Amino acid sequence: MSLQELERFVSGLNSTEKAYLLEIISRDVIGTFPNIDKNPAVLGGEAYIVRTRIPIWVLVNLRNLGMSDSQILASYPTLRAEDLYQAWAYARAHADEIHASIIANETA
Repeated sequence: MSLQELERFVSGLNSTEKAYLLEIISRDVIGTFPNIDKNPAVLGGEAYIVRTRIPIWVLVNLRNLGMSDSQILASYPTLRAEDLYQAWAYARAHADEIHASIIANETA
């Protein structure tokens, strides 16, 4: 497939599909999660969505409690679909860390 064909294909995707594609490409190219940061000076070092300071464990916990992606996005207007895709990918890649954060914050 040429780059022009690929560009036409991508332009036909919806925003959710584009966000998922972005996640796949960013992991492949960068090997990291560009929408996620961990900084000891922010939220005690918990992983969070950049621009928002919303911890990944909070989003995962909301999903575990039955909230859909659209409900989470409606509850946090600063979040974008691509942020959630990266949050879910980060949570899969760091399941023990996220689980420990949920437990620690539920018992605090």
